[in-house]
Amino acid sequence: MVSQSITRRRVLVTAVAATAGASGTLRSLAATGDYPAIQAYRNPGCGCCEKWAEGLRQAGFTVTMEDDPNLERRRAEAGVPAAIAGCHTAFMGDYVIEGHVPASDIKRLLSEKLEVRGLAVVGMPMGSPGMESGDAAEKYDVLAFTADGASTVFASY
Repeated sequence: MVSQSITRRRVLVTAVAATAGASGTLRSLAATGDYPAIQAYRNPGCGCCEKWAEGLRQAGFTVTMEDDPNLERRRAEAGVPAAIAGCHTAFMGDYVIEGHVPASDIKRLLSEKLEVRGLAVVGMPMGSPGMESGDAAEKYDVLAFTADGASTVFASY
């Protein structure tokens, strides 16, 4: 009798824990899109930038894109080292996102709350978000950079 009671209790506790866990997961999924807004600037007429922004929107971000004929100046004022410049610069809270950074890395940056100036993908590598072209893909790194210009590899693709 005692073992049946313990077994029932164990089943009940497990069921309650599973329900609570599923409820938390559902709440997390429902919160998708609860990210800081992204204000992005691109060189006028650059089409890949809008493709990158659309990918972020599909991942739950709100993105506004504007043309900026003085993008280099804006980058310099934001503390983006010239050596890691891409074709667009975005601002999200206190972070700068430079170039074709994947949405998953931006989400990771937000969840880990890193003390960096931002993330960057140098240039316009084929296969990066917004630069997809069939099966063509180049290897590239996502760099985390600081206000003093130092950078480290955050992710590799």
